[in-house]
Amino acid sequence: MLTATLISRILDHLLAEAEWARMRLHPFAGQVLRLELGPVRLTFSITAAGGFAAASADATPQVCISLPTTPLDLLQGPERLLQQARVSGNADFAETLSFVFRHLEWDVEAELAPWLGDILAHRIARSGRALKARLSDHGRRLAEQCCEYLRDEIELLTPRQRQQGFATDLLRLRDDLARLEKRVQRLEHG
Repeated sequence: MLTATLISRILDHLLAEAEWARMRLHPFAGQVLRLELGPVRLTFSITAAGGFAAASADATPQVCISLPTTPLDLLQGPERLLQQARVSGNADFAETLSFVFRHLEWDVEAELAPWLGDILAHRIARSGRALKARLSDHGRRLAEQCCEYLRDEIELLTPRQRQQGFATDLLRLRDDLARLEKRVQRLEHG
C-alpha cells in the first residue's frame, strides 16, 4: 500500500529538478492537500521549500482532490484520470496544484544515463514512452468497447441519440401541456 510519506518522497524527487514547480508551490507553504482515491485518503502539506510532506490524516485540507478509481478509469491514462478529478477548496491553491501535476515530468533518461550510459538510457526511455502510448491506447479502446457492450448489447446505458430524442420529446410534451393548460383556462373563463 502506498503511503503519503512514500508518495511525498517521489514527488519531492521529481520536484528536485523542477525549480519552477517549487517556486509555484512555495507561496502555499503550510497548506494541506487531501488526495482521495476511493477509500484511500492521503494527506500532504506543502513545505517551506515548495515540496510535499506527509501530513496528519486529521489535518484540515485547503484543497481536496478526488480521483475516480474504477479499473476502466485507471487504464485510460493519467491525463484522462486528471480530467475526471473532482477538486474542491481554495481555488488558487487548486489551480497551482493542477498546473504542477500536469507539467511535472520524470526524466527517466537522465536518471538512467549515469548507470547505463546515454544510448541505452535513451532506448529504454523511448521504449517506455512507446509502451505507455500503447497501454493508453489499449485502455481507451477497452473502455470504449465496455461502454459499447453496456449500451448496445445489454442496454444498461442509453445511446446519446436516444437521450437527445427523449429530451426533444420531453420539451415537445412540455410545450403541448402548456398550450393545453391555456386552452382549458380559456374554456373555464370564457
